[in-house]
Amino acid sequence: MPYQLGEGTRRAATRWLTHLRRADIPRLRTMFSHHPAYADLTPAQYAEALDWLKKTGMVSPDGQPAVHLTDSVPGPLGRGLRHVLWEPASEERNRQTGDEGERSLIALLRLSGAKQVVRVSAVSDAYGYDIDAISREGRSLHVEVKATTNPTCLVVHLTHHESDVMRADQDWIMGSVLVSASGSALSVATVSRTWLCSVLPADLSPAARWESVRLTVPGHALTPGLVADDARLIIPAVEPASRYVWGMTDPAPSHAGLA
Repeated sequence: MPYQLGEGTRRAATRWLTHLRRADIPRLRTMFSHHPAYADLTPAQYAEALDWLKKTGMVSPDGQPAVHLTDSVPGPLGRGLRHVLWEPASEERNRQTGDEGERSLIALLRLSGAKQVVRVSAVSDAYGYDIDAISREGRSLHVEVKATTNPTCLVVHLTHHESDVMRADQDWIMGSVLVSASGSALSVATVSRTWLCSVLPADLSPAARWESVRLTVPGHALTPGLVADDARLIIPAVEPASRYVWGMTDPAPSHAGLA
């Protein structure tokens, strides 16, 4: 089964996840097939997307979505308004998703044997990361958490300050968390620091400085689980199939680091 979704199939998957909270699969299949607003995608793309969602555990056999999609999703026919306006409800949902992502990753770190796990983001943004911890092997960990409810595509925002910390701090790791409808972690992956450094913008003039950048992370820049720079596995991939969300295809690193 291909886990790399094409753009059309990815859009179809987001529509399934968006509407399954209000209607069942047969009703949505009819709507997607006959309503002109959804005719930009083919029935085959909708079918492939639903098959992928079921096989990765994002939709249960009885048609219940495992996530409550809160990320920005384009509307039918690409006419959805770009999310340039601040909306209190959307801001609150994103804040809740971020909070659940950090809490679930803290729980997984403690299960892995990590010590002195502290949520420093609750103290200040000045740290440039969210979680401070010591791994079971004694390694210092500074984890920046990016949480999302969208399994089809990983989009993260990085501030200039966070990028400065990343470049200077070898203990800095970016961990992405797929948050379930119940607030737990459905998937955890590490974003490649090398890839981040290769795509971040540069300040070309002393008179101009970027403050935040939106990045769409490709599957090849992700490693299942939370992995330190020395390739030591800190948190294993969440099984069984959710390691294949966000276009991930690489196998998880060895569990030797947890022995």
